[in-house]
Amino acid sequence: MTHQKKLSNKETEHLLSLRKLMIQEGEIPAVRAVAKHLGYKYPRSVSYLYEQLEKKGYLQMSEGKVQYLADIARDETHAETVPVPLVGRVACGVPLLAQENIDTYYPVSVGLAKPPHSYFLLKASGDSMNLSGIKDGDLVLVRRQNTARNGDRVVALVDNDSTIKEFHTSAEAVILKPRSRRKVHKEIILTRDFQVQGVVVATIPRV
Repeated sequence: MTHQKKLSNKETEHLLSLRKLMIQEGEIPAVRAVAKHLGYKYPRSVSYLYEQLEKKGYLQMSEGKVQYLADIARDETHAETVPVPLVGRVACGVPLLAQENIDTYYPVSVGLAKPPHSYFLLKASGDSMNLSGIKDGDLVLVRRQNTARNGDRVVALVDNDSTIKEFHTSAEAVILKPRSRRKVHKEIILTRDFQVQGVVVATIPRV
């Protein structure tokens, strides 16, 4: 990356829009989709924008695709958010409830929903994770990914139901541990080819 140079107001606006796209989609879409999102009539206008942002050190291209977007120094008195979808409920010790509010989006700070990752929200049901800070009715912000580290709180698909548990792995197995005051909740033992759906990065208590 080159030394960053000052952006115009329009370049700043469009760079922020690109960051929001990257958070929502997990990557920057094709040029034509970006042109439509930014209101450009011609895809060439997007290519020119990319060239200017790369010259100023805020973007990096590789094989015609956006590989990196730099953070913009923000005025801390102004919050920047991105829309994150609420896709349903997730079990924390009780059966998974039917998905709801699938078209509902919440504005979430980019300090929590950080690019270039994709995120979604779930509403927790049950008390199997209350010692880890996730209580019944809380919203959890989840970063989409299929890997995790020991101790991560993960969203996992088990027996066709999603659940939140603490992730642990050994040479022989993956163990999903509850963290609850109630001893009725048991560990789930899985094979090592098991994959997670996402990692919990923040909990928003119900009010």
